[in-house]
Amino acid sequence: QVQLVESGGGLVQPGGSMRLSCAASGFFFSMATLAWYRQTPGGQRELVAQTTGRGELTYADSVKGRFTLSRDNGGRMIKLQMDRLEPEDTAVYYCYTFWRGDYWGKGTLVTVSS
Repeated sequence: QVQLVESGGGLVQPGGSMRLSCAASGFFFSMATLAWYRQTPGGQRELVAQTTGRGELTYADSVKGRFTLSRDNGGRMIKLQMDRLEPEDTAVYYCYTFWRGDYWGKGTLVTVSS
């Protein structure tokens, strides 16, 4: 059974940093594509960053240079380090994987506000 559990959300001031983690189980982690998506109220879910089993990394243009995605195959986790956060980064962040189907975590809220 595929499970994705996010942690690390909360309130942060503009310009601050936050790290999100996603703990995964139930699939062949090292071969899988994993990603972070985010969604604002009334908005569509959008890709933030993605890592493939081959180690390829992809970032949304809006977060390039500010966010860093890493994966720990042994620990079965991916982490999203978010620096220089902006109010526009406020959203619910979801961990995602495709492993014979789409799987999502429950999401964690990130609020960037003074």
